[in-house]
Amino acid sequence: MNATDRTPADLLRSALAADPGRPLVTFYDDATGERVELSVATFANWVAKTANLLQDDLAAEPGDRLALLLPAHWQTAVWLLACSSVGVVAEVGGDPAAADLVVSGPDRLQEARACSGERVALALRPLGGRFPQPPEGFLDYAVEVPGQGDRFAPYAPVDPHAPALVVDGQELTGARLVERAGADAAGRRLDAGSRLLSGLPYDTWDGLSAGLYAPLAADASVVLCRHLDRLPEEALDQRRESERVTVTAL
Repeated sequence: MNATDRTPADLLRSALAADPGRPLVTFYDDATGERVELSVATFANWVAKTANLLQDDLAAEPGDRLALLLPAHWQTAVWLLACSSVGVVAEVGGDPAAADLVVSGPDRLQEARACSGERVALALRPLGGRFPQPPEGFLDYAVEVPGQGDRFAPYAPVDPHAPALVVDGQELTGARLVERAGADAAGRRLDAGSRLLSGLPYDTWDGLSAGLYAPLAADASVVLCRHLDRLPEEALDQRRESERVTVTAL
């Protein structure tokens, strides 16, 4: 994290400049056995492609509201940083009927249909796989994102003092989000090289901070675990050891 970082997208750019090859997000789904590891460079590439999809194909603009109906998942982390890159306000668990666009996982599609704007669906299948049959009325993220550009430049500068995130009833600007992420990183004693294992959901600030923003602010990395309750304690200890975990948030 640099003194000039004012938005989450700035944090990612700083991480990319410092060490693009280091791990940033390692994701486990203990319901499917999936494990995915993304370096800073790979994660940033997904973010750029998703931001281009948002800005160009979905015509999203700074200040637009996006209802994010996704669980703790590596693709959710990508969407959060893509929103920050464009200046779109990510409303975690937001009301689709009040949003300009919606991004939904497979279990919340019916709820997401209340959005009158653009709708994007994620299958959340291993390796970012697509739906066997695209949901009617939705773009399939896995179909749309691969063809997007690998570099992103916003049409308008992102204001760090504009709203960036809404979670658990809190609205945070980009600058405030970065400030809180840095404070949380210090509180958890994260530094460069730390590995934080998080089993927290993404529907609270604590979950988002532990599972993405604090490690990003500290030049650390996150081992993000979904359905961790299905993992026996002995297997969790083995994961901590194999992933070189230094901090745990459960």
